[in-house]
Amino acid sequence: MRAAILTFLTLAGPVLAETPMTALQFDSYSNGKTLFYSSQGTAYGAEQYLPGRRVIWSFLDGECLTGEWFEHNDQICFVYDGEANGPQCWSFFARDNGILAQFENDPDATTLVEVNQSPEPLYCPGPQVGV
Repeated sequence: MRAAILTFLTLAGPVLAETPMTALQFDSYSNGKTLFYSSQGTAYGAEQYLPGRRVIWSFLDGECLTGEWFEHNDQICFVYDGEANGPQCWSFFARDNGILAQFENDPDATTLVEVNQSPEPLYCPGPQVGV
């Protein structure tokens, strides 16, 4: 048990000790870009950041959700059109090689790492159309 706690503190310590990006810092970093994220070394999804704090999210399956983000309690929160789950709030941390995002609705659940960025928009052909 003690080893597990030490391992957790070693892995989480740098994130817990860092200061999250402010809304101004996050907007300055992300606006006009499409950022690609991974979780535990596996592709997770991408988000296109538009002017006016608008976003387009995709799990890279061709379907996209539009939404917006706002700052709340020093976190960056996202709401997506048509989603009833409420705001999804994250803390973003600037790193030398991109950003790291910690899901704050359930801090043990998801940590995303930026693995690539592009000025190109997301590819969003939409849901499959039946015959």
